[in-house]
Amino acid sequence: MTTAQFCILAAIVLYLVVTILIGVYFSRQGSGDSSDQFYLGGRKLGPIVTAMSAEASDMSSYLLMGLPGLAYLCGVAEVGWTVIGLAVGTYLNWLIVARRLRRYSAQLGAFTLPSFFSRRYKDDRQILSCIAAVVILIFFVPYTASGFKAVGTLFNSLFSVDYHVAMIVGAVVIIGYTVLGGFMAVSTTDLIQSIVMTIALLVIVVFGVGQAGGLDVVMDNARALPGYLNLTQGYNAATGTAATYGGLSIVSTLAWGLGYFGMPHILLRFMAIRDEKELTTSRRIASVWVAISMFVAIAIGVIGYSVSVAGKIPFLTTSAESETIIVRLSDLMSRHGLLLAVIAGIVLAGILASTMSTADSQLLAAASSVSQDLLQDFFHIKLSQKAAMLAARGTVIIIALIGMALAWDPNSSVFGIVSFAWAGFGAAFGPVMLMALFWRRSNKWGALAGMVSGGAMVFIWKYGVAKLGGAWAIYELLPAFIVGCVAIVVVSLLTPAPEKAVTDAFDAAGK
Repeated sequence: MTTAQFCILAAIVLYLVVTILIGVYFSRQGSGDSSDQFYLGGRKLGPIVTAMSAEASDMSSYLLMGLPGLAYLCGVAEVGWTVIGLAVGTYLNWLIVARRLRRYSAQLGAFTLPSFFSRRYKDDRQILSCIAAVVILIFFVPYTASGFKAVGTLFNSLFSVDYHVAMIVGAVVIIGYTVLGGFMAVSTTDLIQSIVMTIALLVIVVFGVGQAGGLDVVMDNARALPGYLNLTQGYNAATGTAATYGGLSIVSTLAWGLGYFGMPHILLRFMAIRDEKELTTSRRIASVWVAISMFVAIAIGVIGYSVSVAGKIPFLTTSAESETIIVRLSDLMSRHGLLLAVIAGIVLAGILASTMSTADSQLLAAASSVSQDLLQDFFHIKLSQKAAMLAARGTVIIIALIGMALAWDPNSSVFGIVSFAWAGFGAAFGPVMLMALFWRRSNKWGALAGMVSGGAMVFIWKYGVAKLGGAWAIYELLPAFIVGCVAIVVVSLLTPAPEKAVTDAFDAAGK
């Protein structure tokens, strides 16, 4: 092992040790002793931790791998509109959903998303809770798989370590601090991970511009590719010509922003803040960080292409290869002295951070769905606190194992996996969440219809309608979200209005 590789490995190992120690610390503080503590940290999150843990858990491996990889290969059209949609969605989610969800969930005593839906609509049979829990399990498995895939790719690219061994080791660390410390451990590590991710993005941009020969060279190389910097075209890497990115494609891509209204691991942060008045501070911090970090991620892809042109790294011709651009740049950095090798290690720890910050939150949400929403609420299995915690931790391990199985193929695309899971949550939960918070007349039958139809349409569109091509080949989240909204409205109006107790609770939450 070279000195540079040793420095990189040392920085990464140190980072992993810190995350485990955080899990041990919060375990000793009692964060895993009760359901409320394990899943929501007792609703004690401060505004900065709330903001940064929400966005770190949101900005998964696609921030440091998916977005730069897509920009490197195809230019700024698709990735640019995706980022605009995500930035707007982030702001609107904090602005219109966060405060009301915090107040409403506390009022109802709900500390998981499925339990909020059931209690909001007074669903005594817990059907909504059961379906929501199943949706979480279905879509969090591939989402978690994308994180494990990123870990395997990182170590395989850097050290030629077997992809599968690296993926398993990364999963073990994530599982470790999640099952030990619960929500507080996850949120605290997410805050640290967001800082590491920020350092990684900024350092790589500065270094990449220098290696490419300056900003003017970067822009000249980008302009030389037809449509590469055009938001209405994009670049077709297969043919070397400008692509076309019309109005329908733009609207479809902007629809990424709709996904925020249904993301369980983000919505849980809204429910966990200690005081709803602090959400204004959280919103400002989160929105600024997201906008800047995604813009920088696109810049890394564009800069990385110029570094390839300069002959410093090889040309990356497939999506699986282009998603390693930040890894290649970090490896290049490590060859320029001891200090830069250490910094490269921090950058690569940032990739781990982006992966872990999402995977840990998803595993925690999945654990709550099985232990609380399925076993206790739906099947009415009486569990002691100890048994409930064992069930939650067992779920974390099982979901992780399934995720590793799905990520076993090293050639799968991080961006592709995340986009499908994102659509699933956005369509199944987004319309239901918005109607639950803002439409007094909606009822449990409408919510159930919206959840099922929205989630099902993601599969139908992705694997059926979209294959027709042309105008039908749009991002599945947009049509599925619309179908979910229509189903809630139609079914709610065709079935009896909600009882007085439900509407009184709705009115109280709005005051």
